[in-house]
Amino acid sequence: MTKAKPGLDKNLSNVIDELNEAPVNSHHAQQIQQDENDRRHEDARNHRKPTDLTHPHS
Repeated sequence: MTKAKPGLDKNLSNVIDELNEAPVNSHHAQQIQQDENDRRHEDARNHRKPTDLTHPHS
């Protein structure tokens, strides 16, 4: 991971670093792709719960 420069978004800095990383062979390319899939899956799992818009104490 890189240190975010003042005024720049840390997440975008990390994405740029990941995009600049060239896989050295097909196995490494598959590992990079799997990491991306794992992050997407984890994000989807964390956002699966519906939002309760009714407050029980109102």
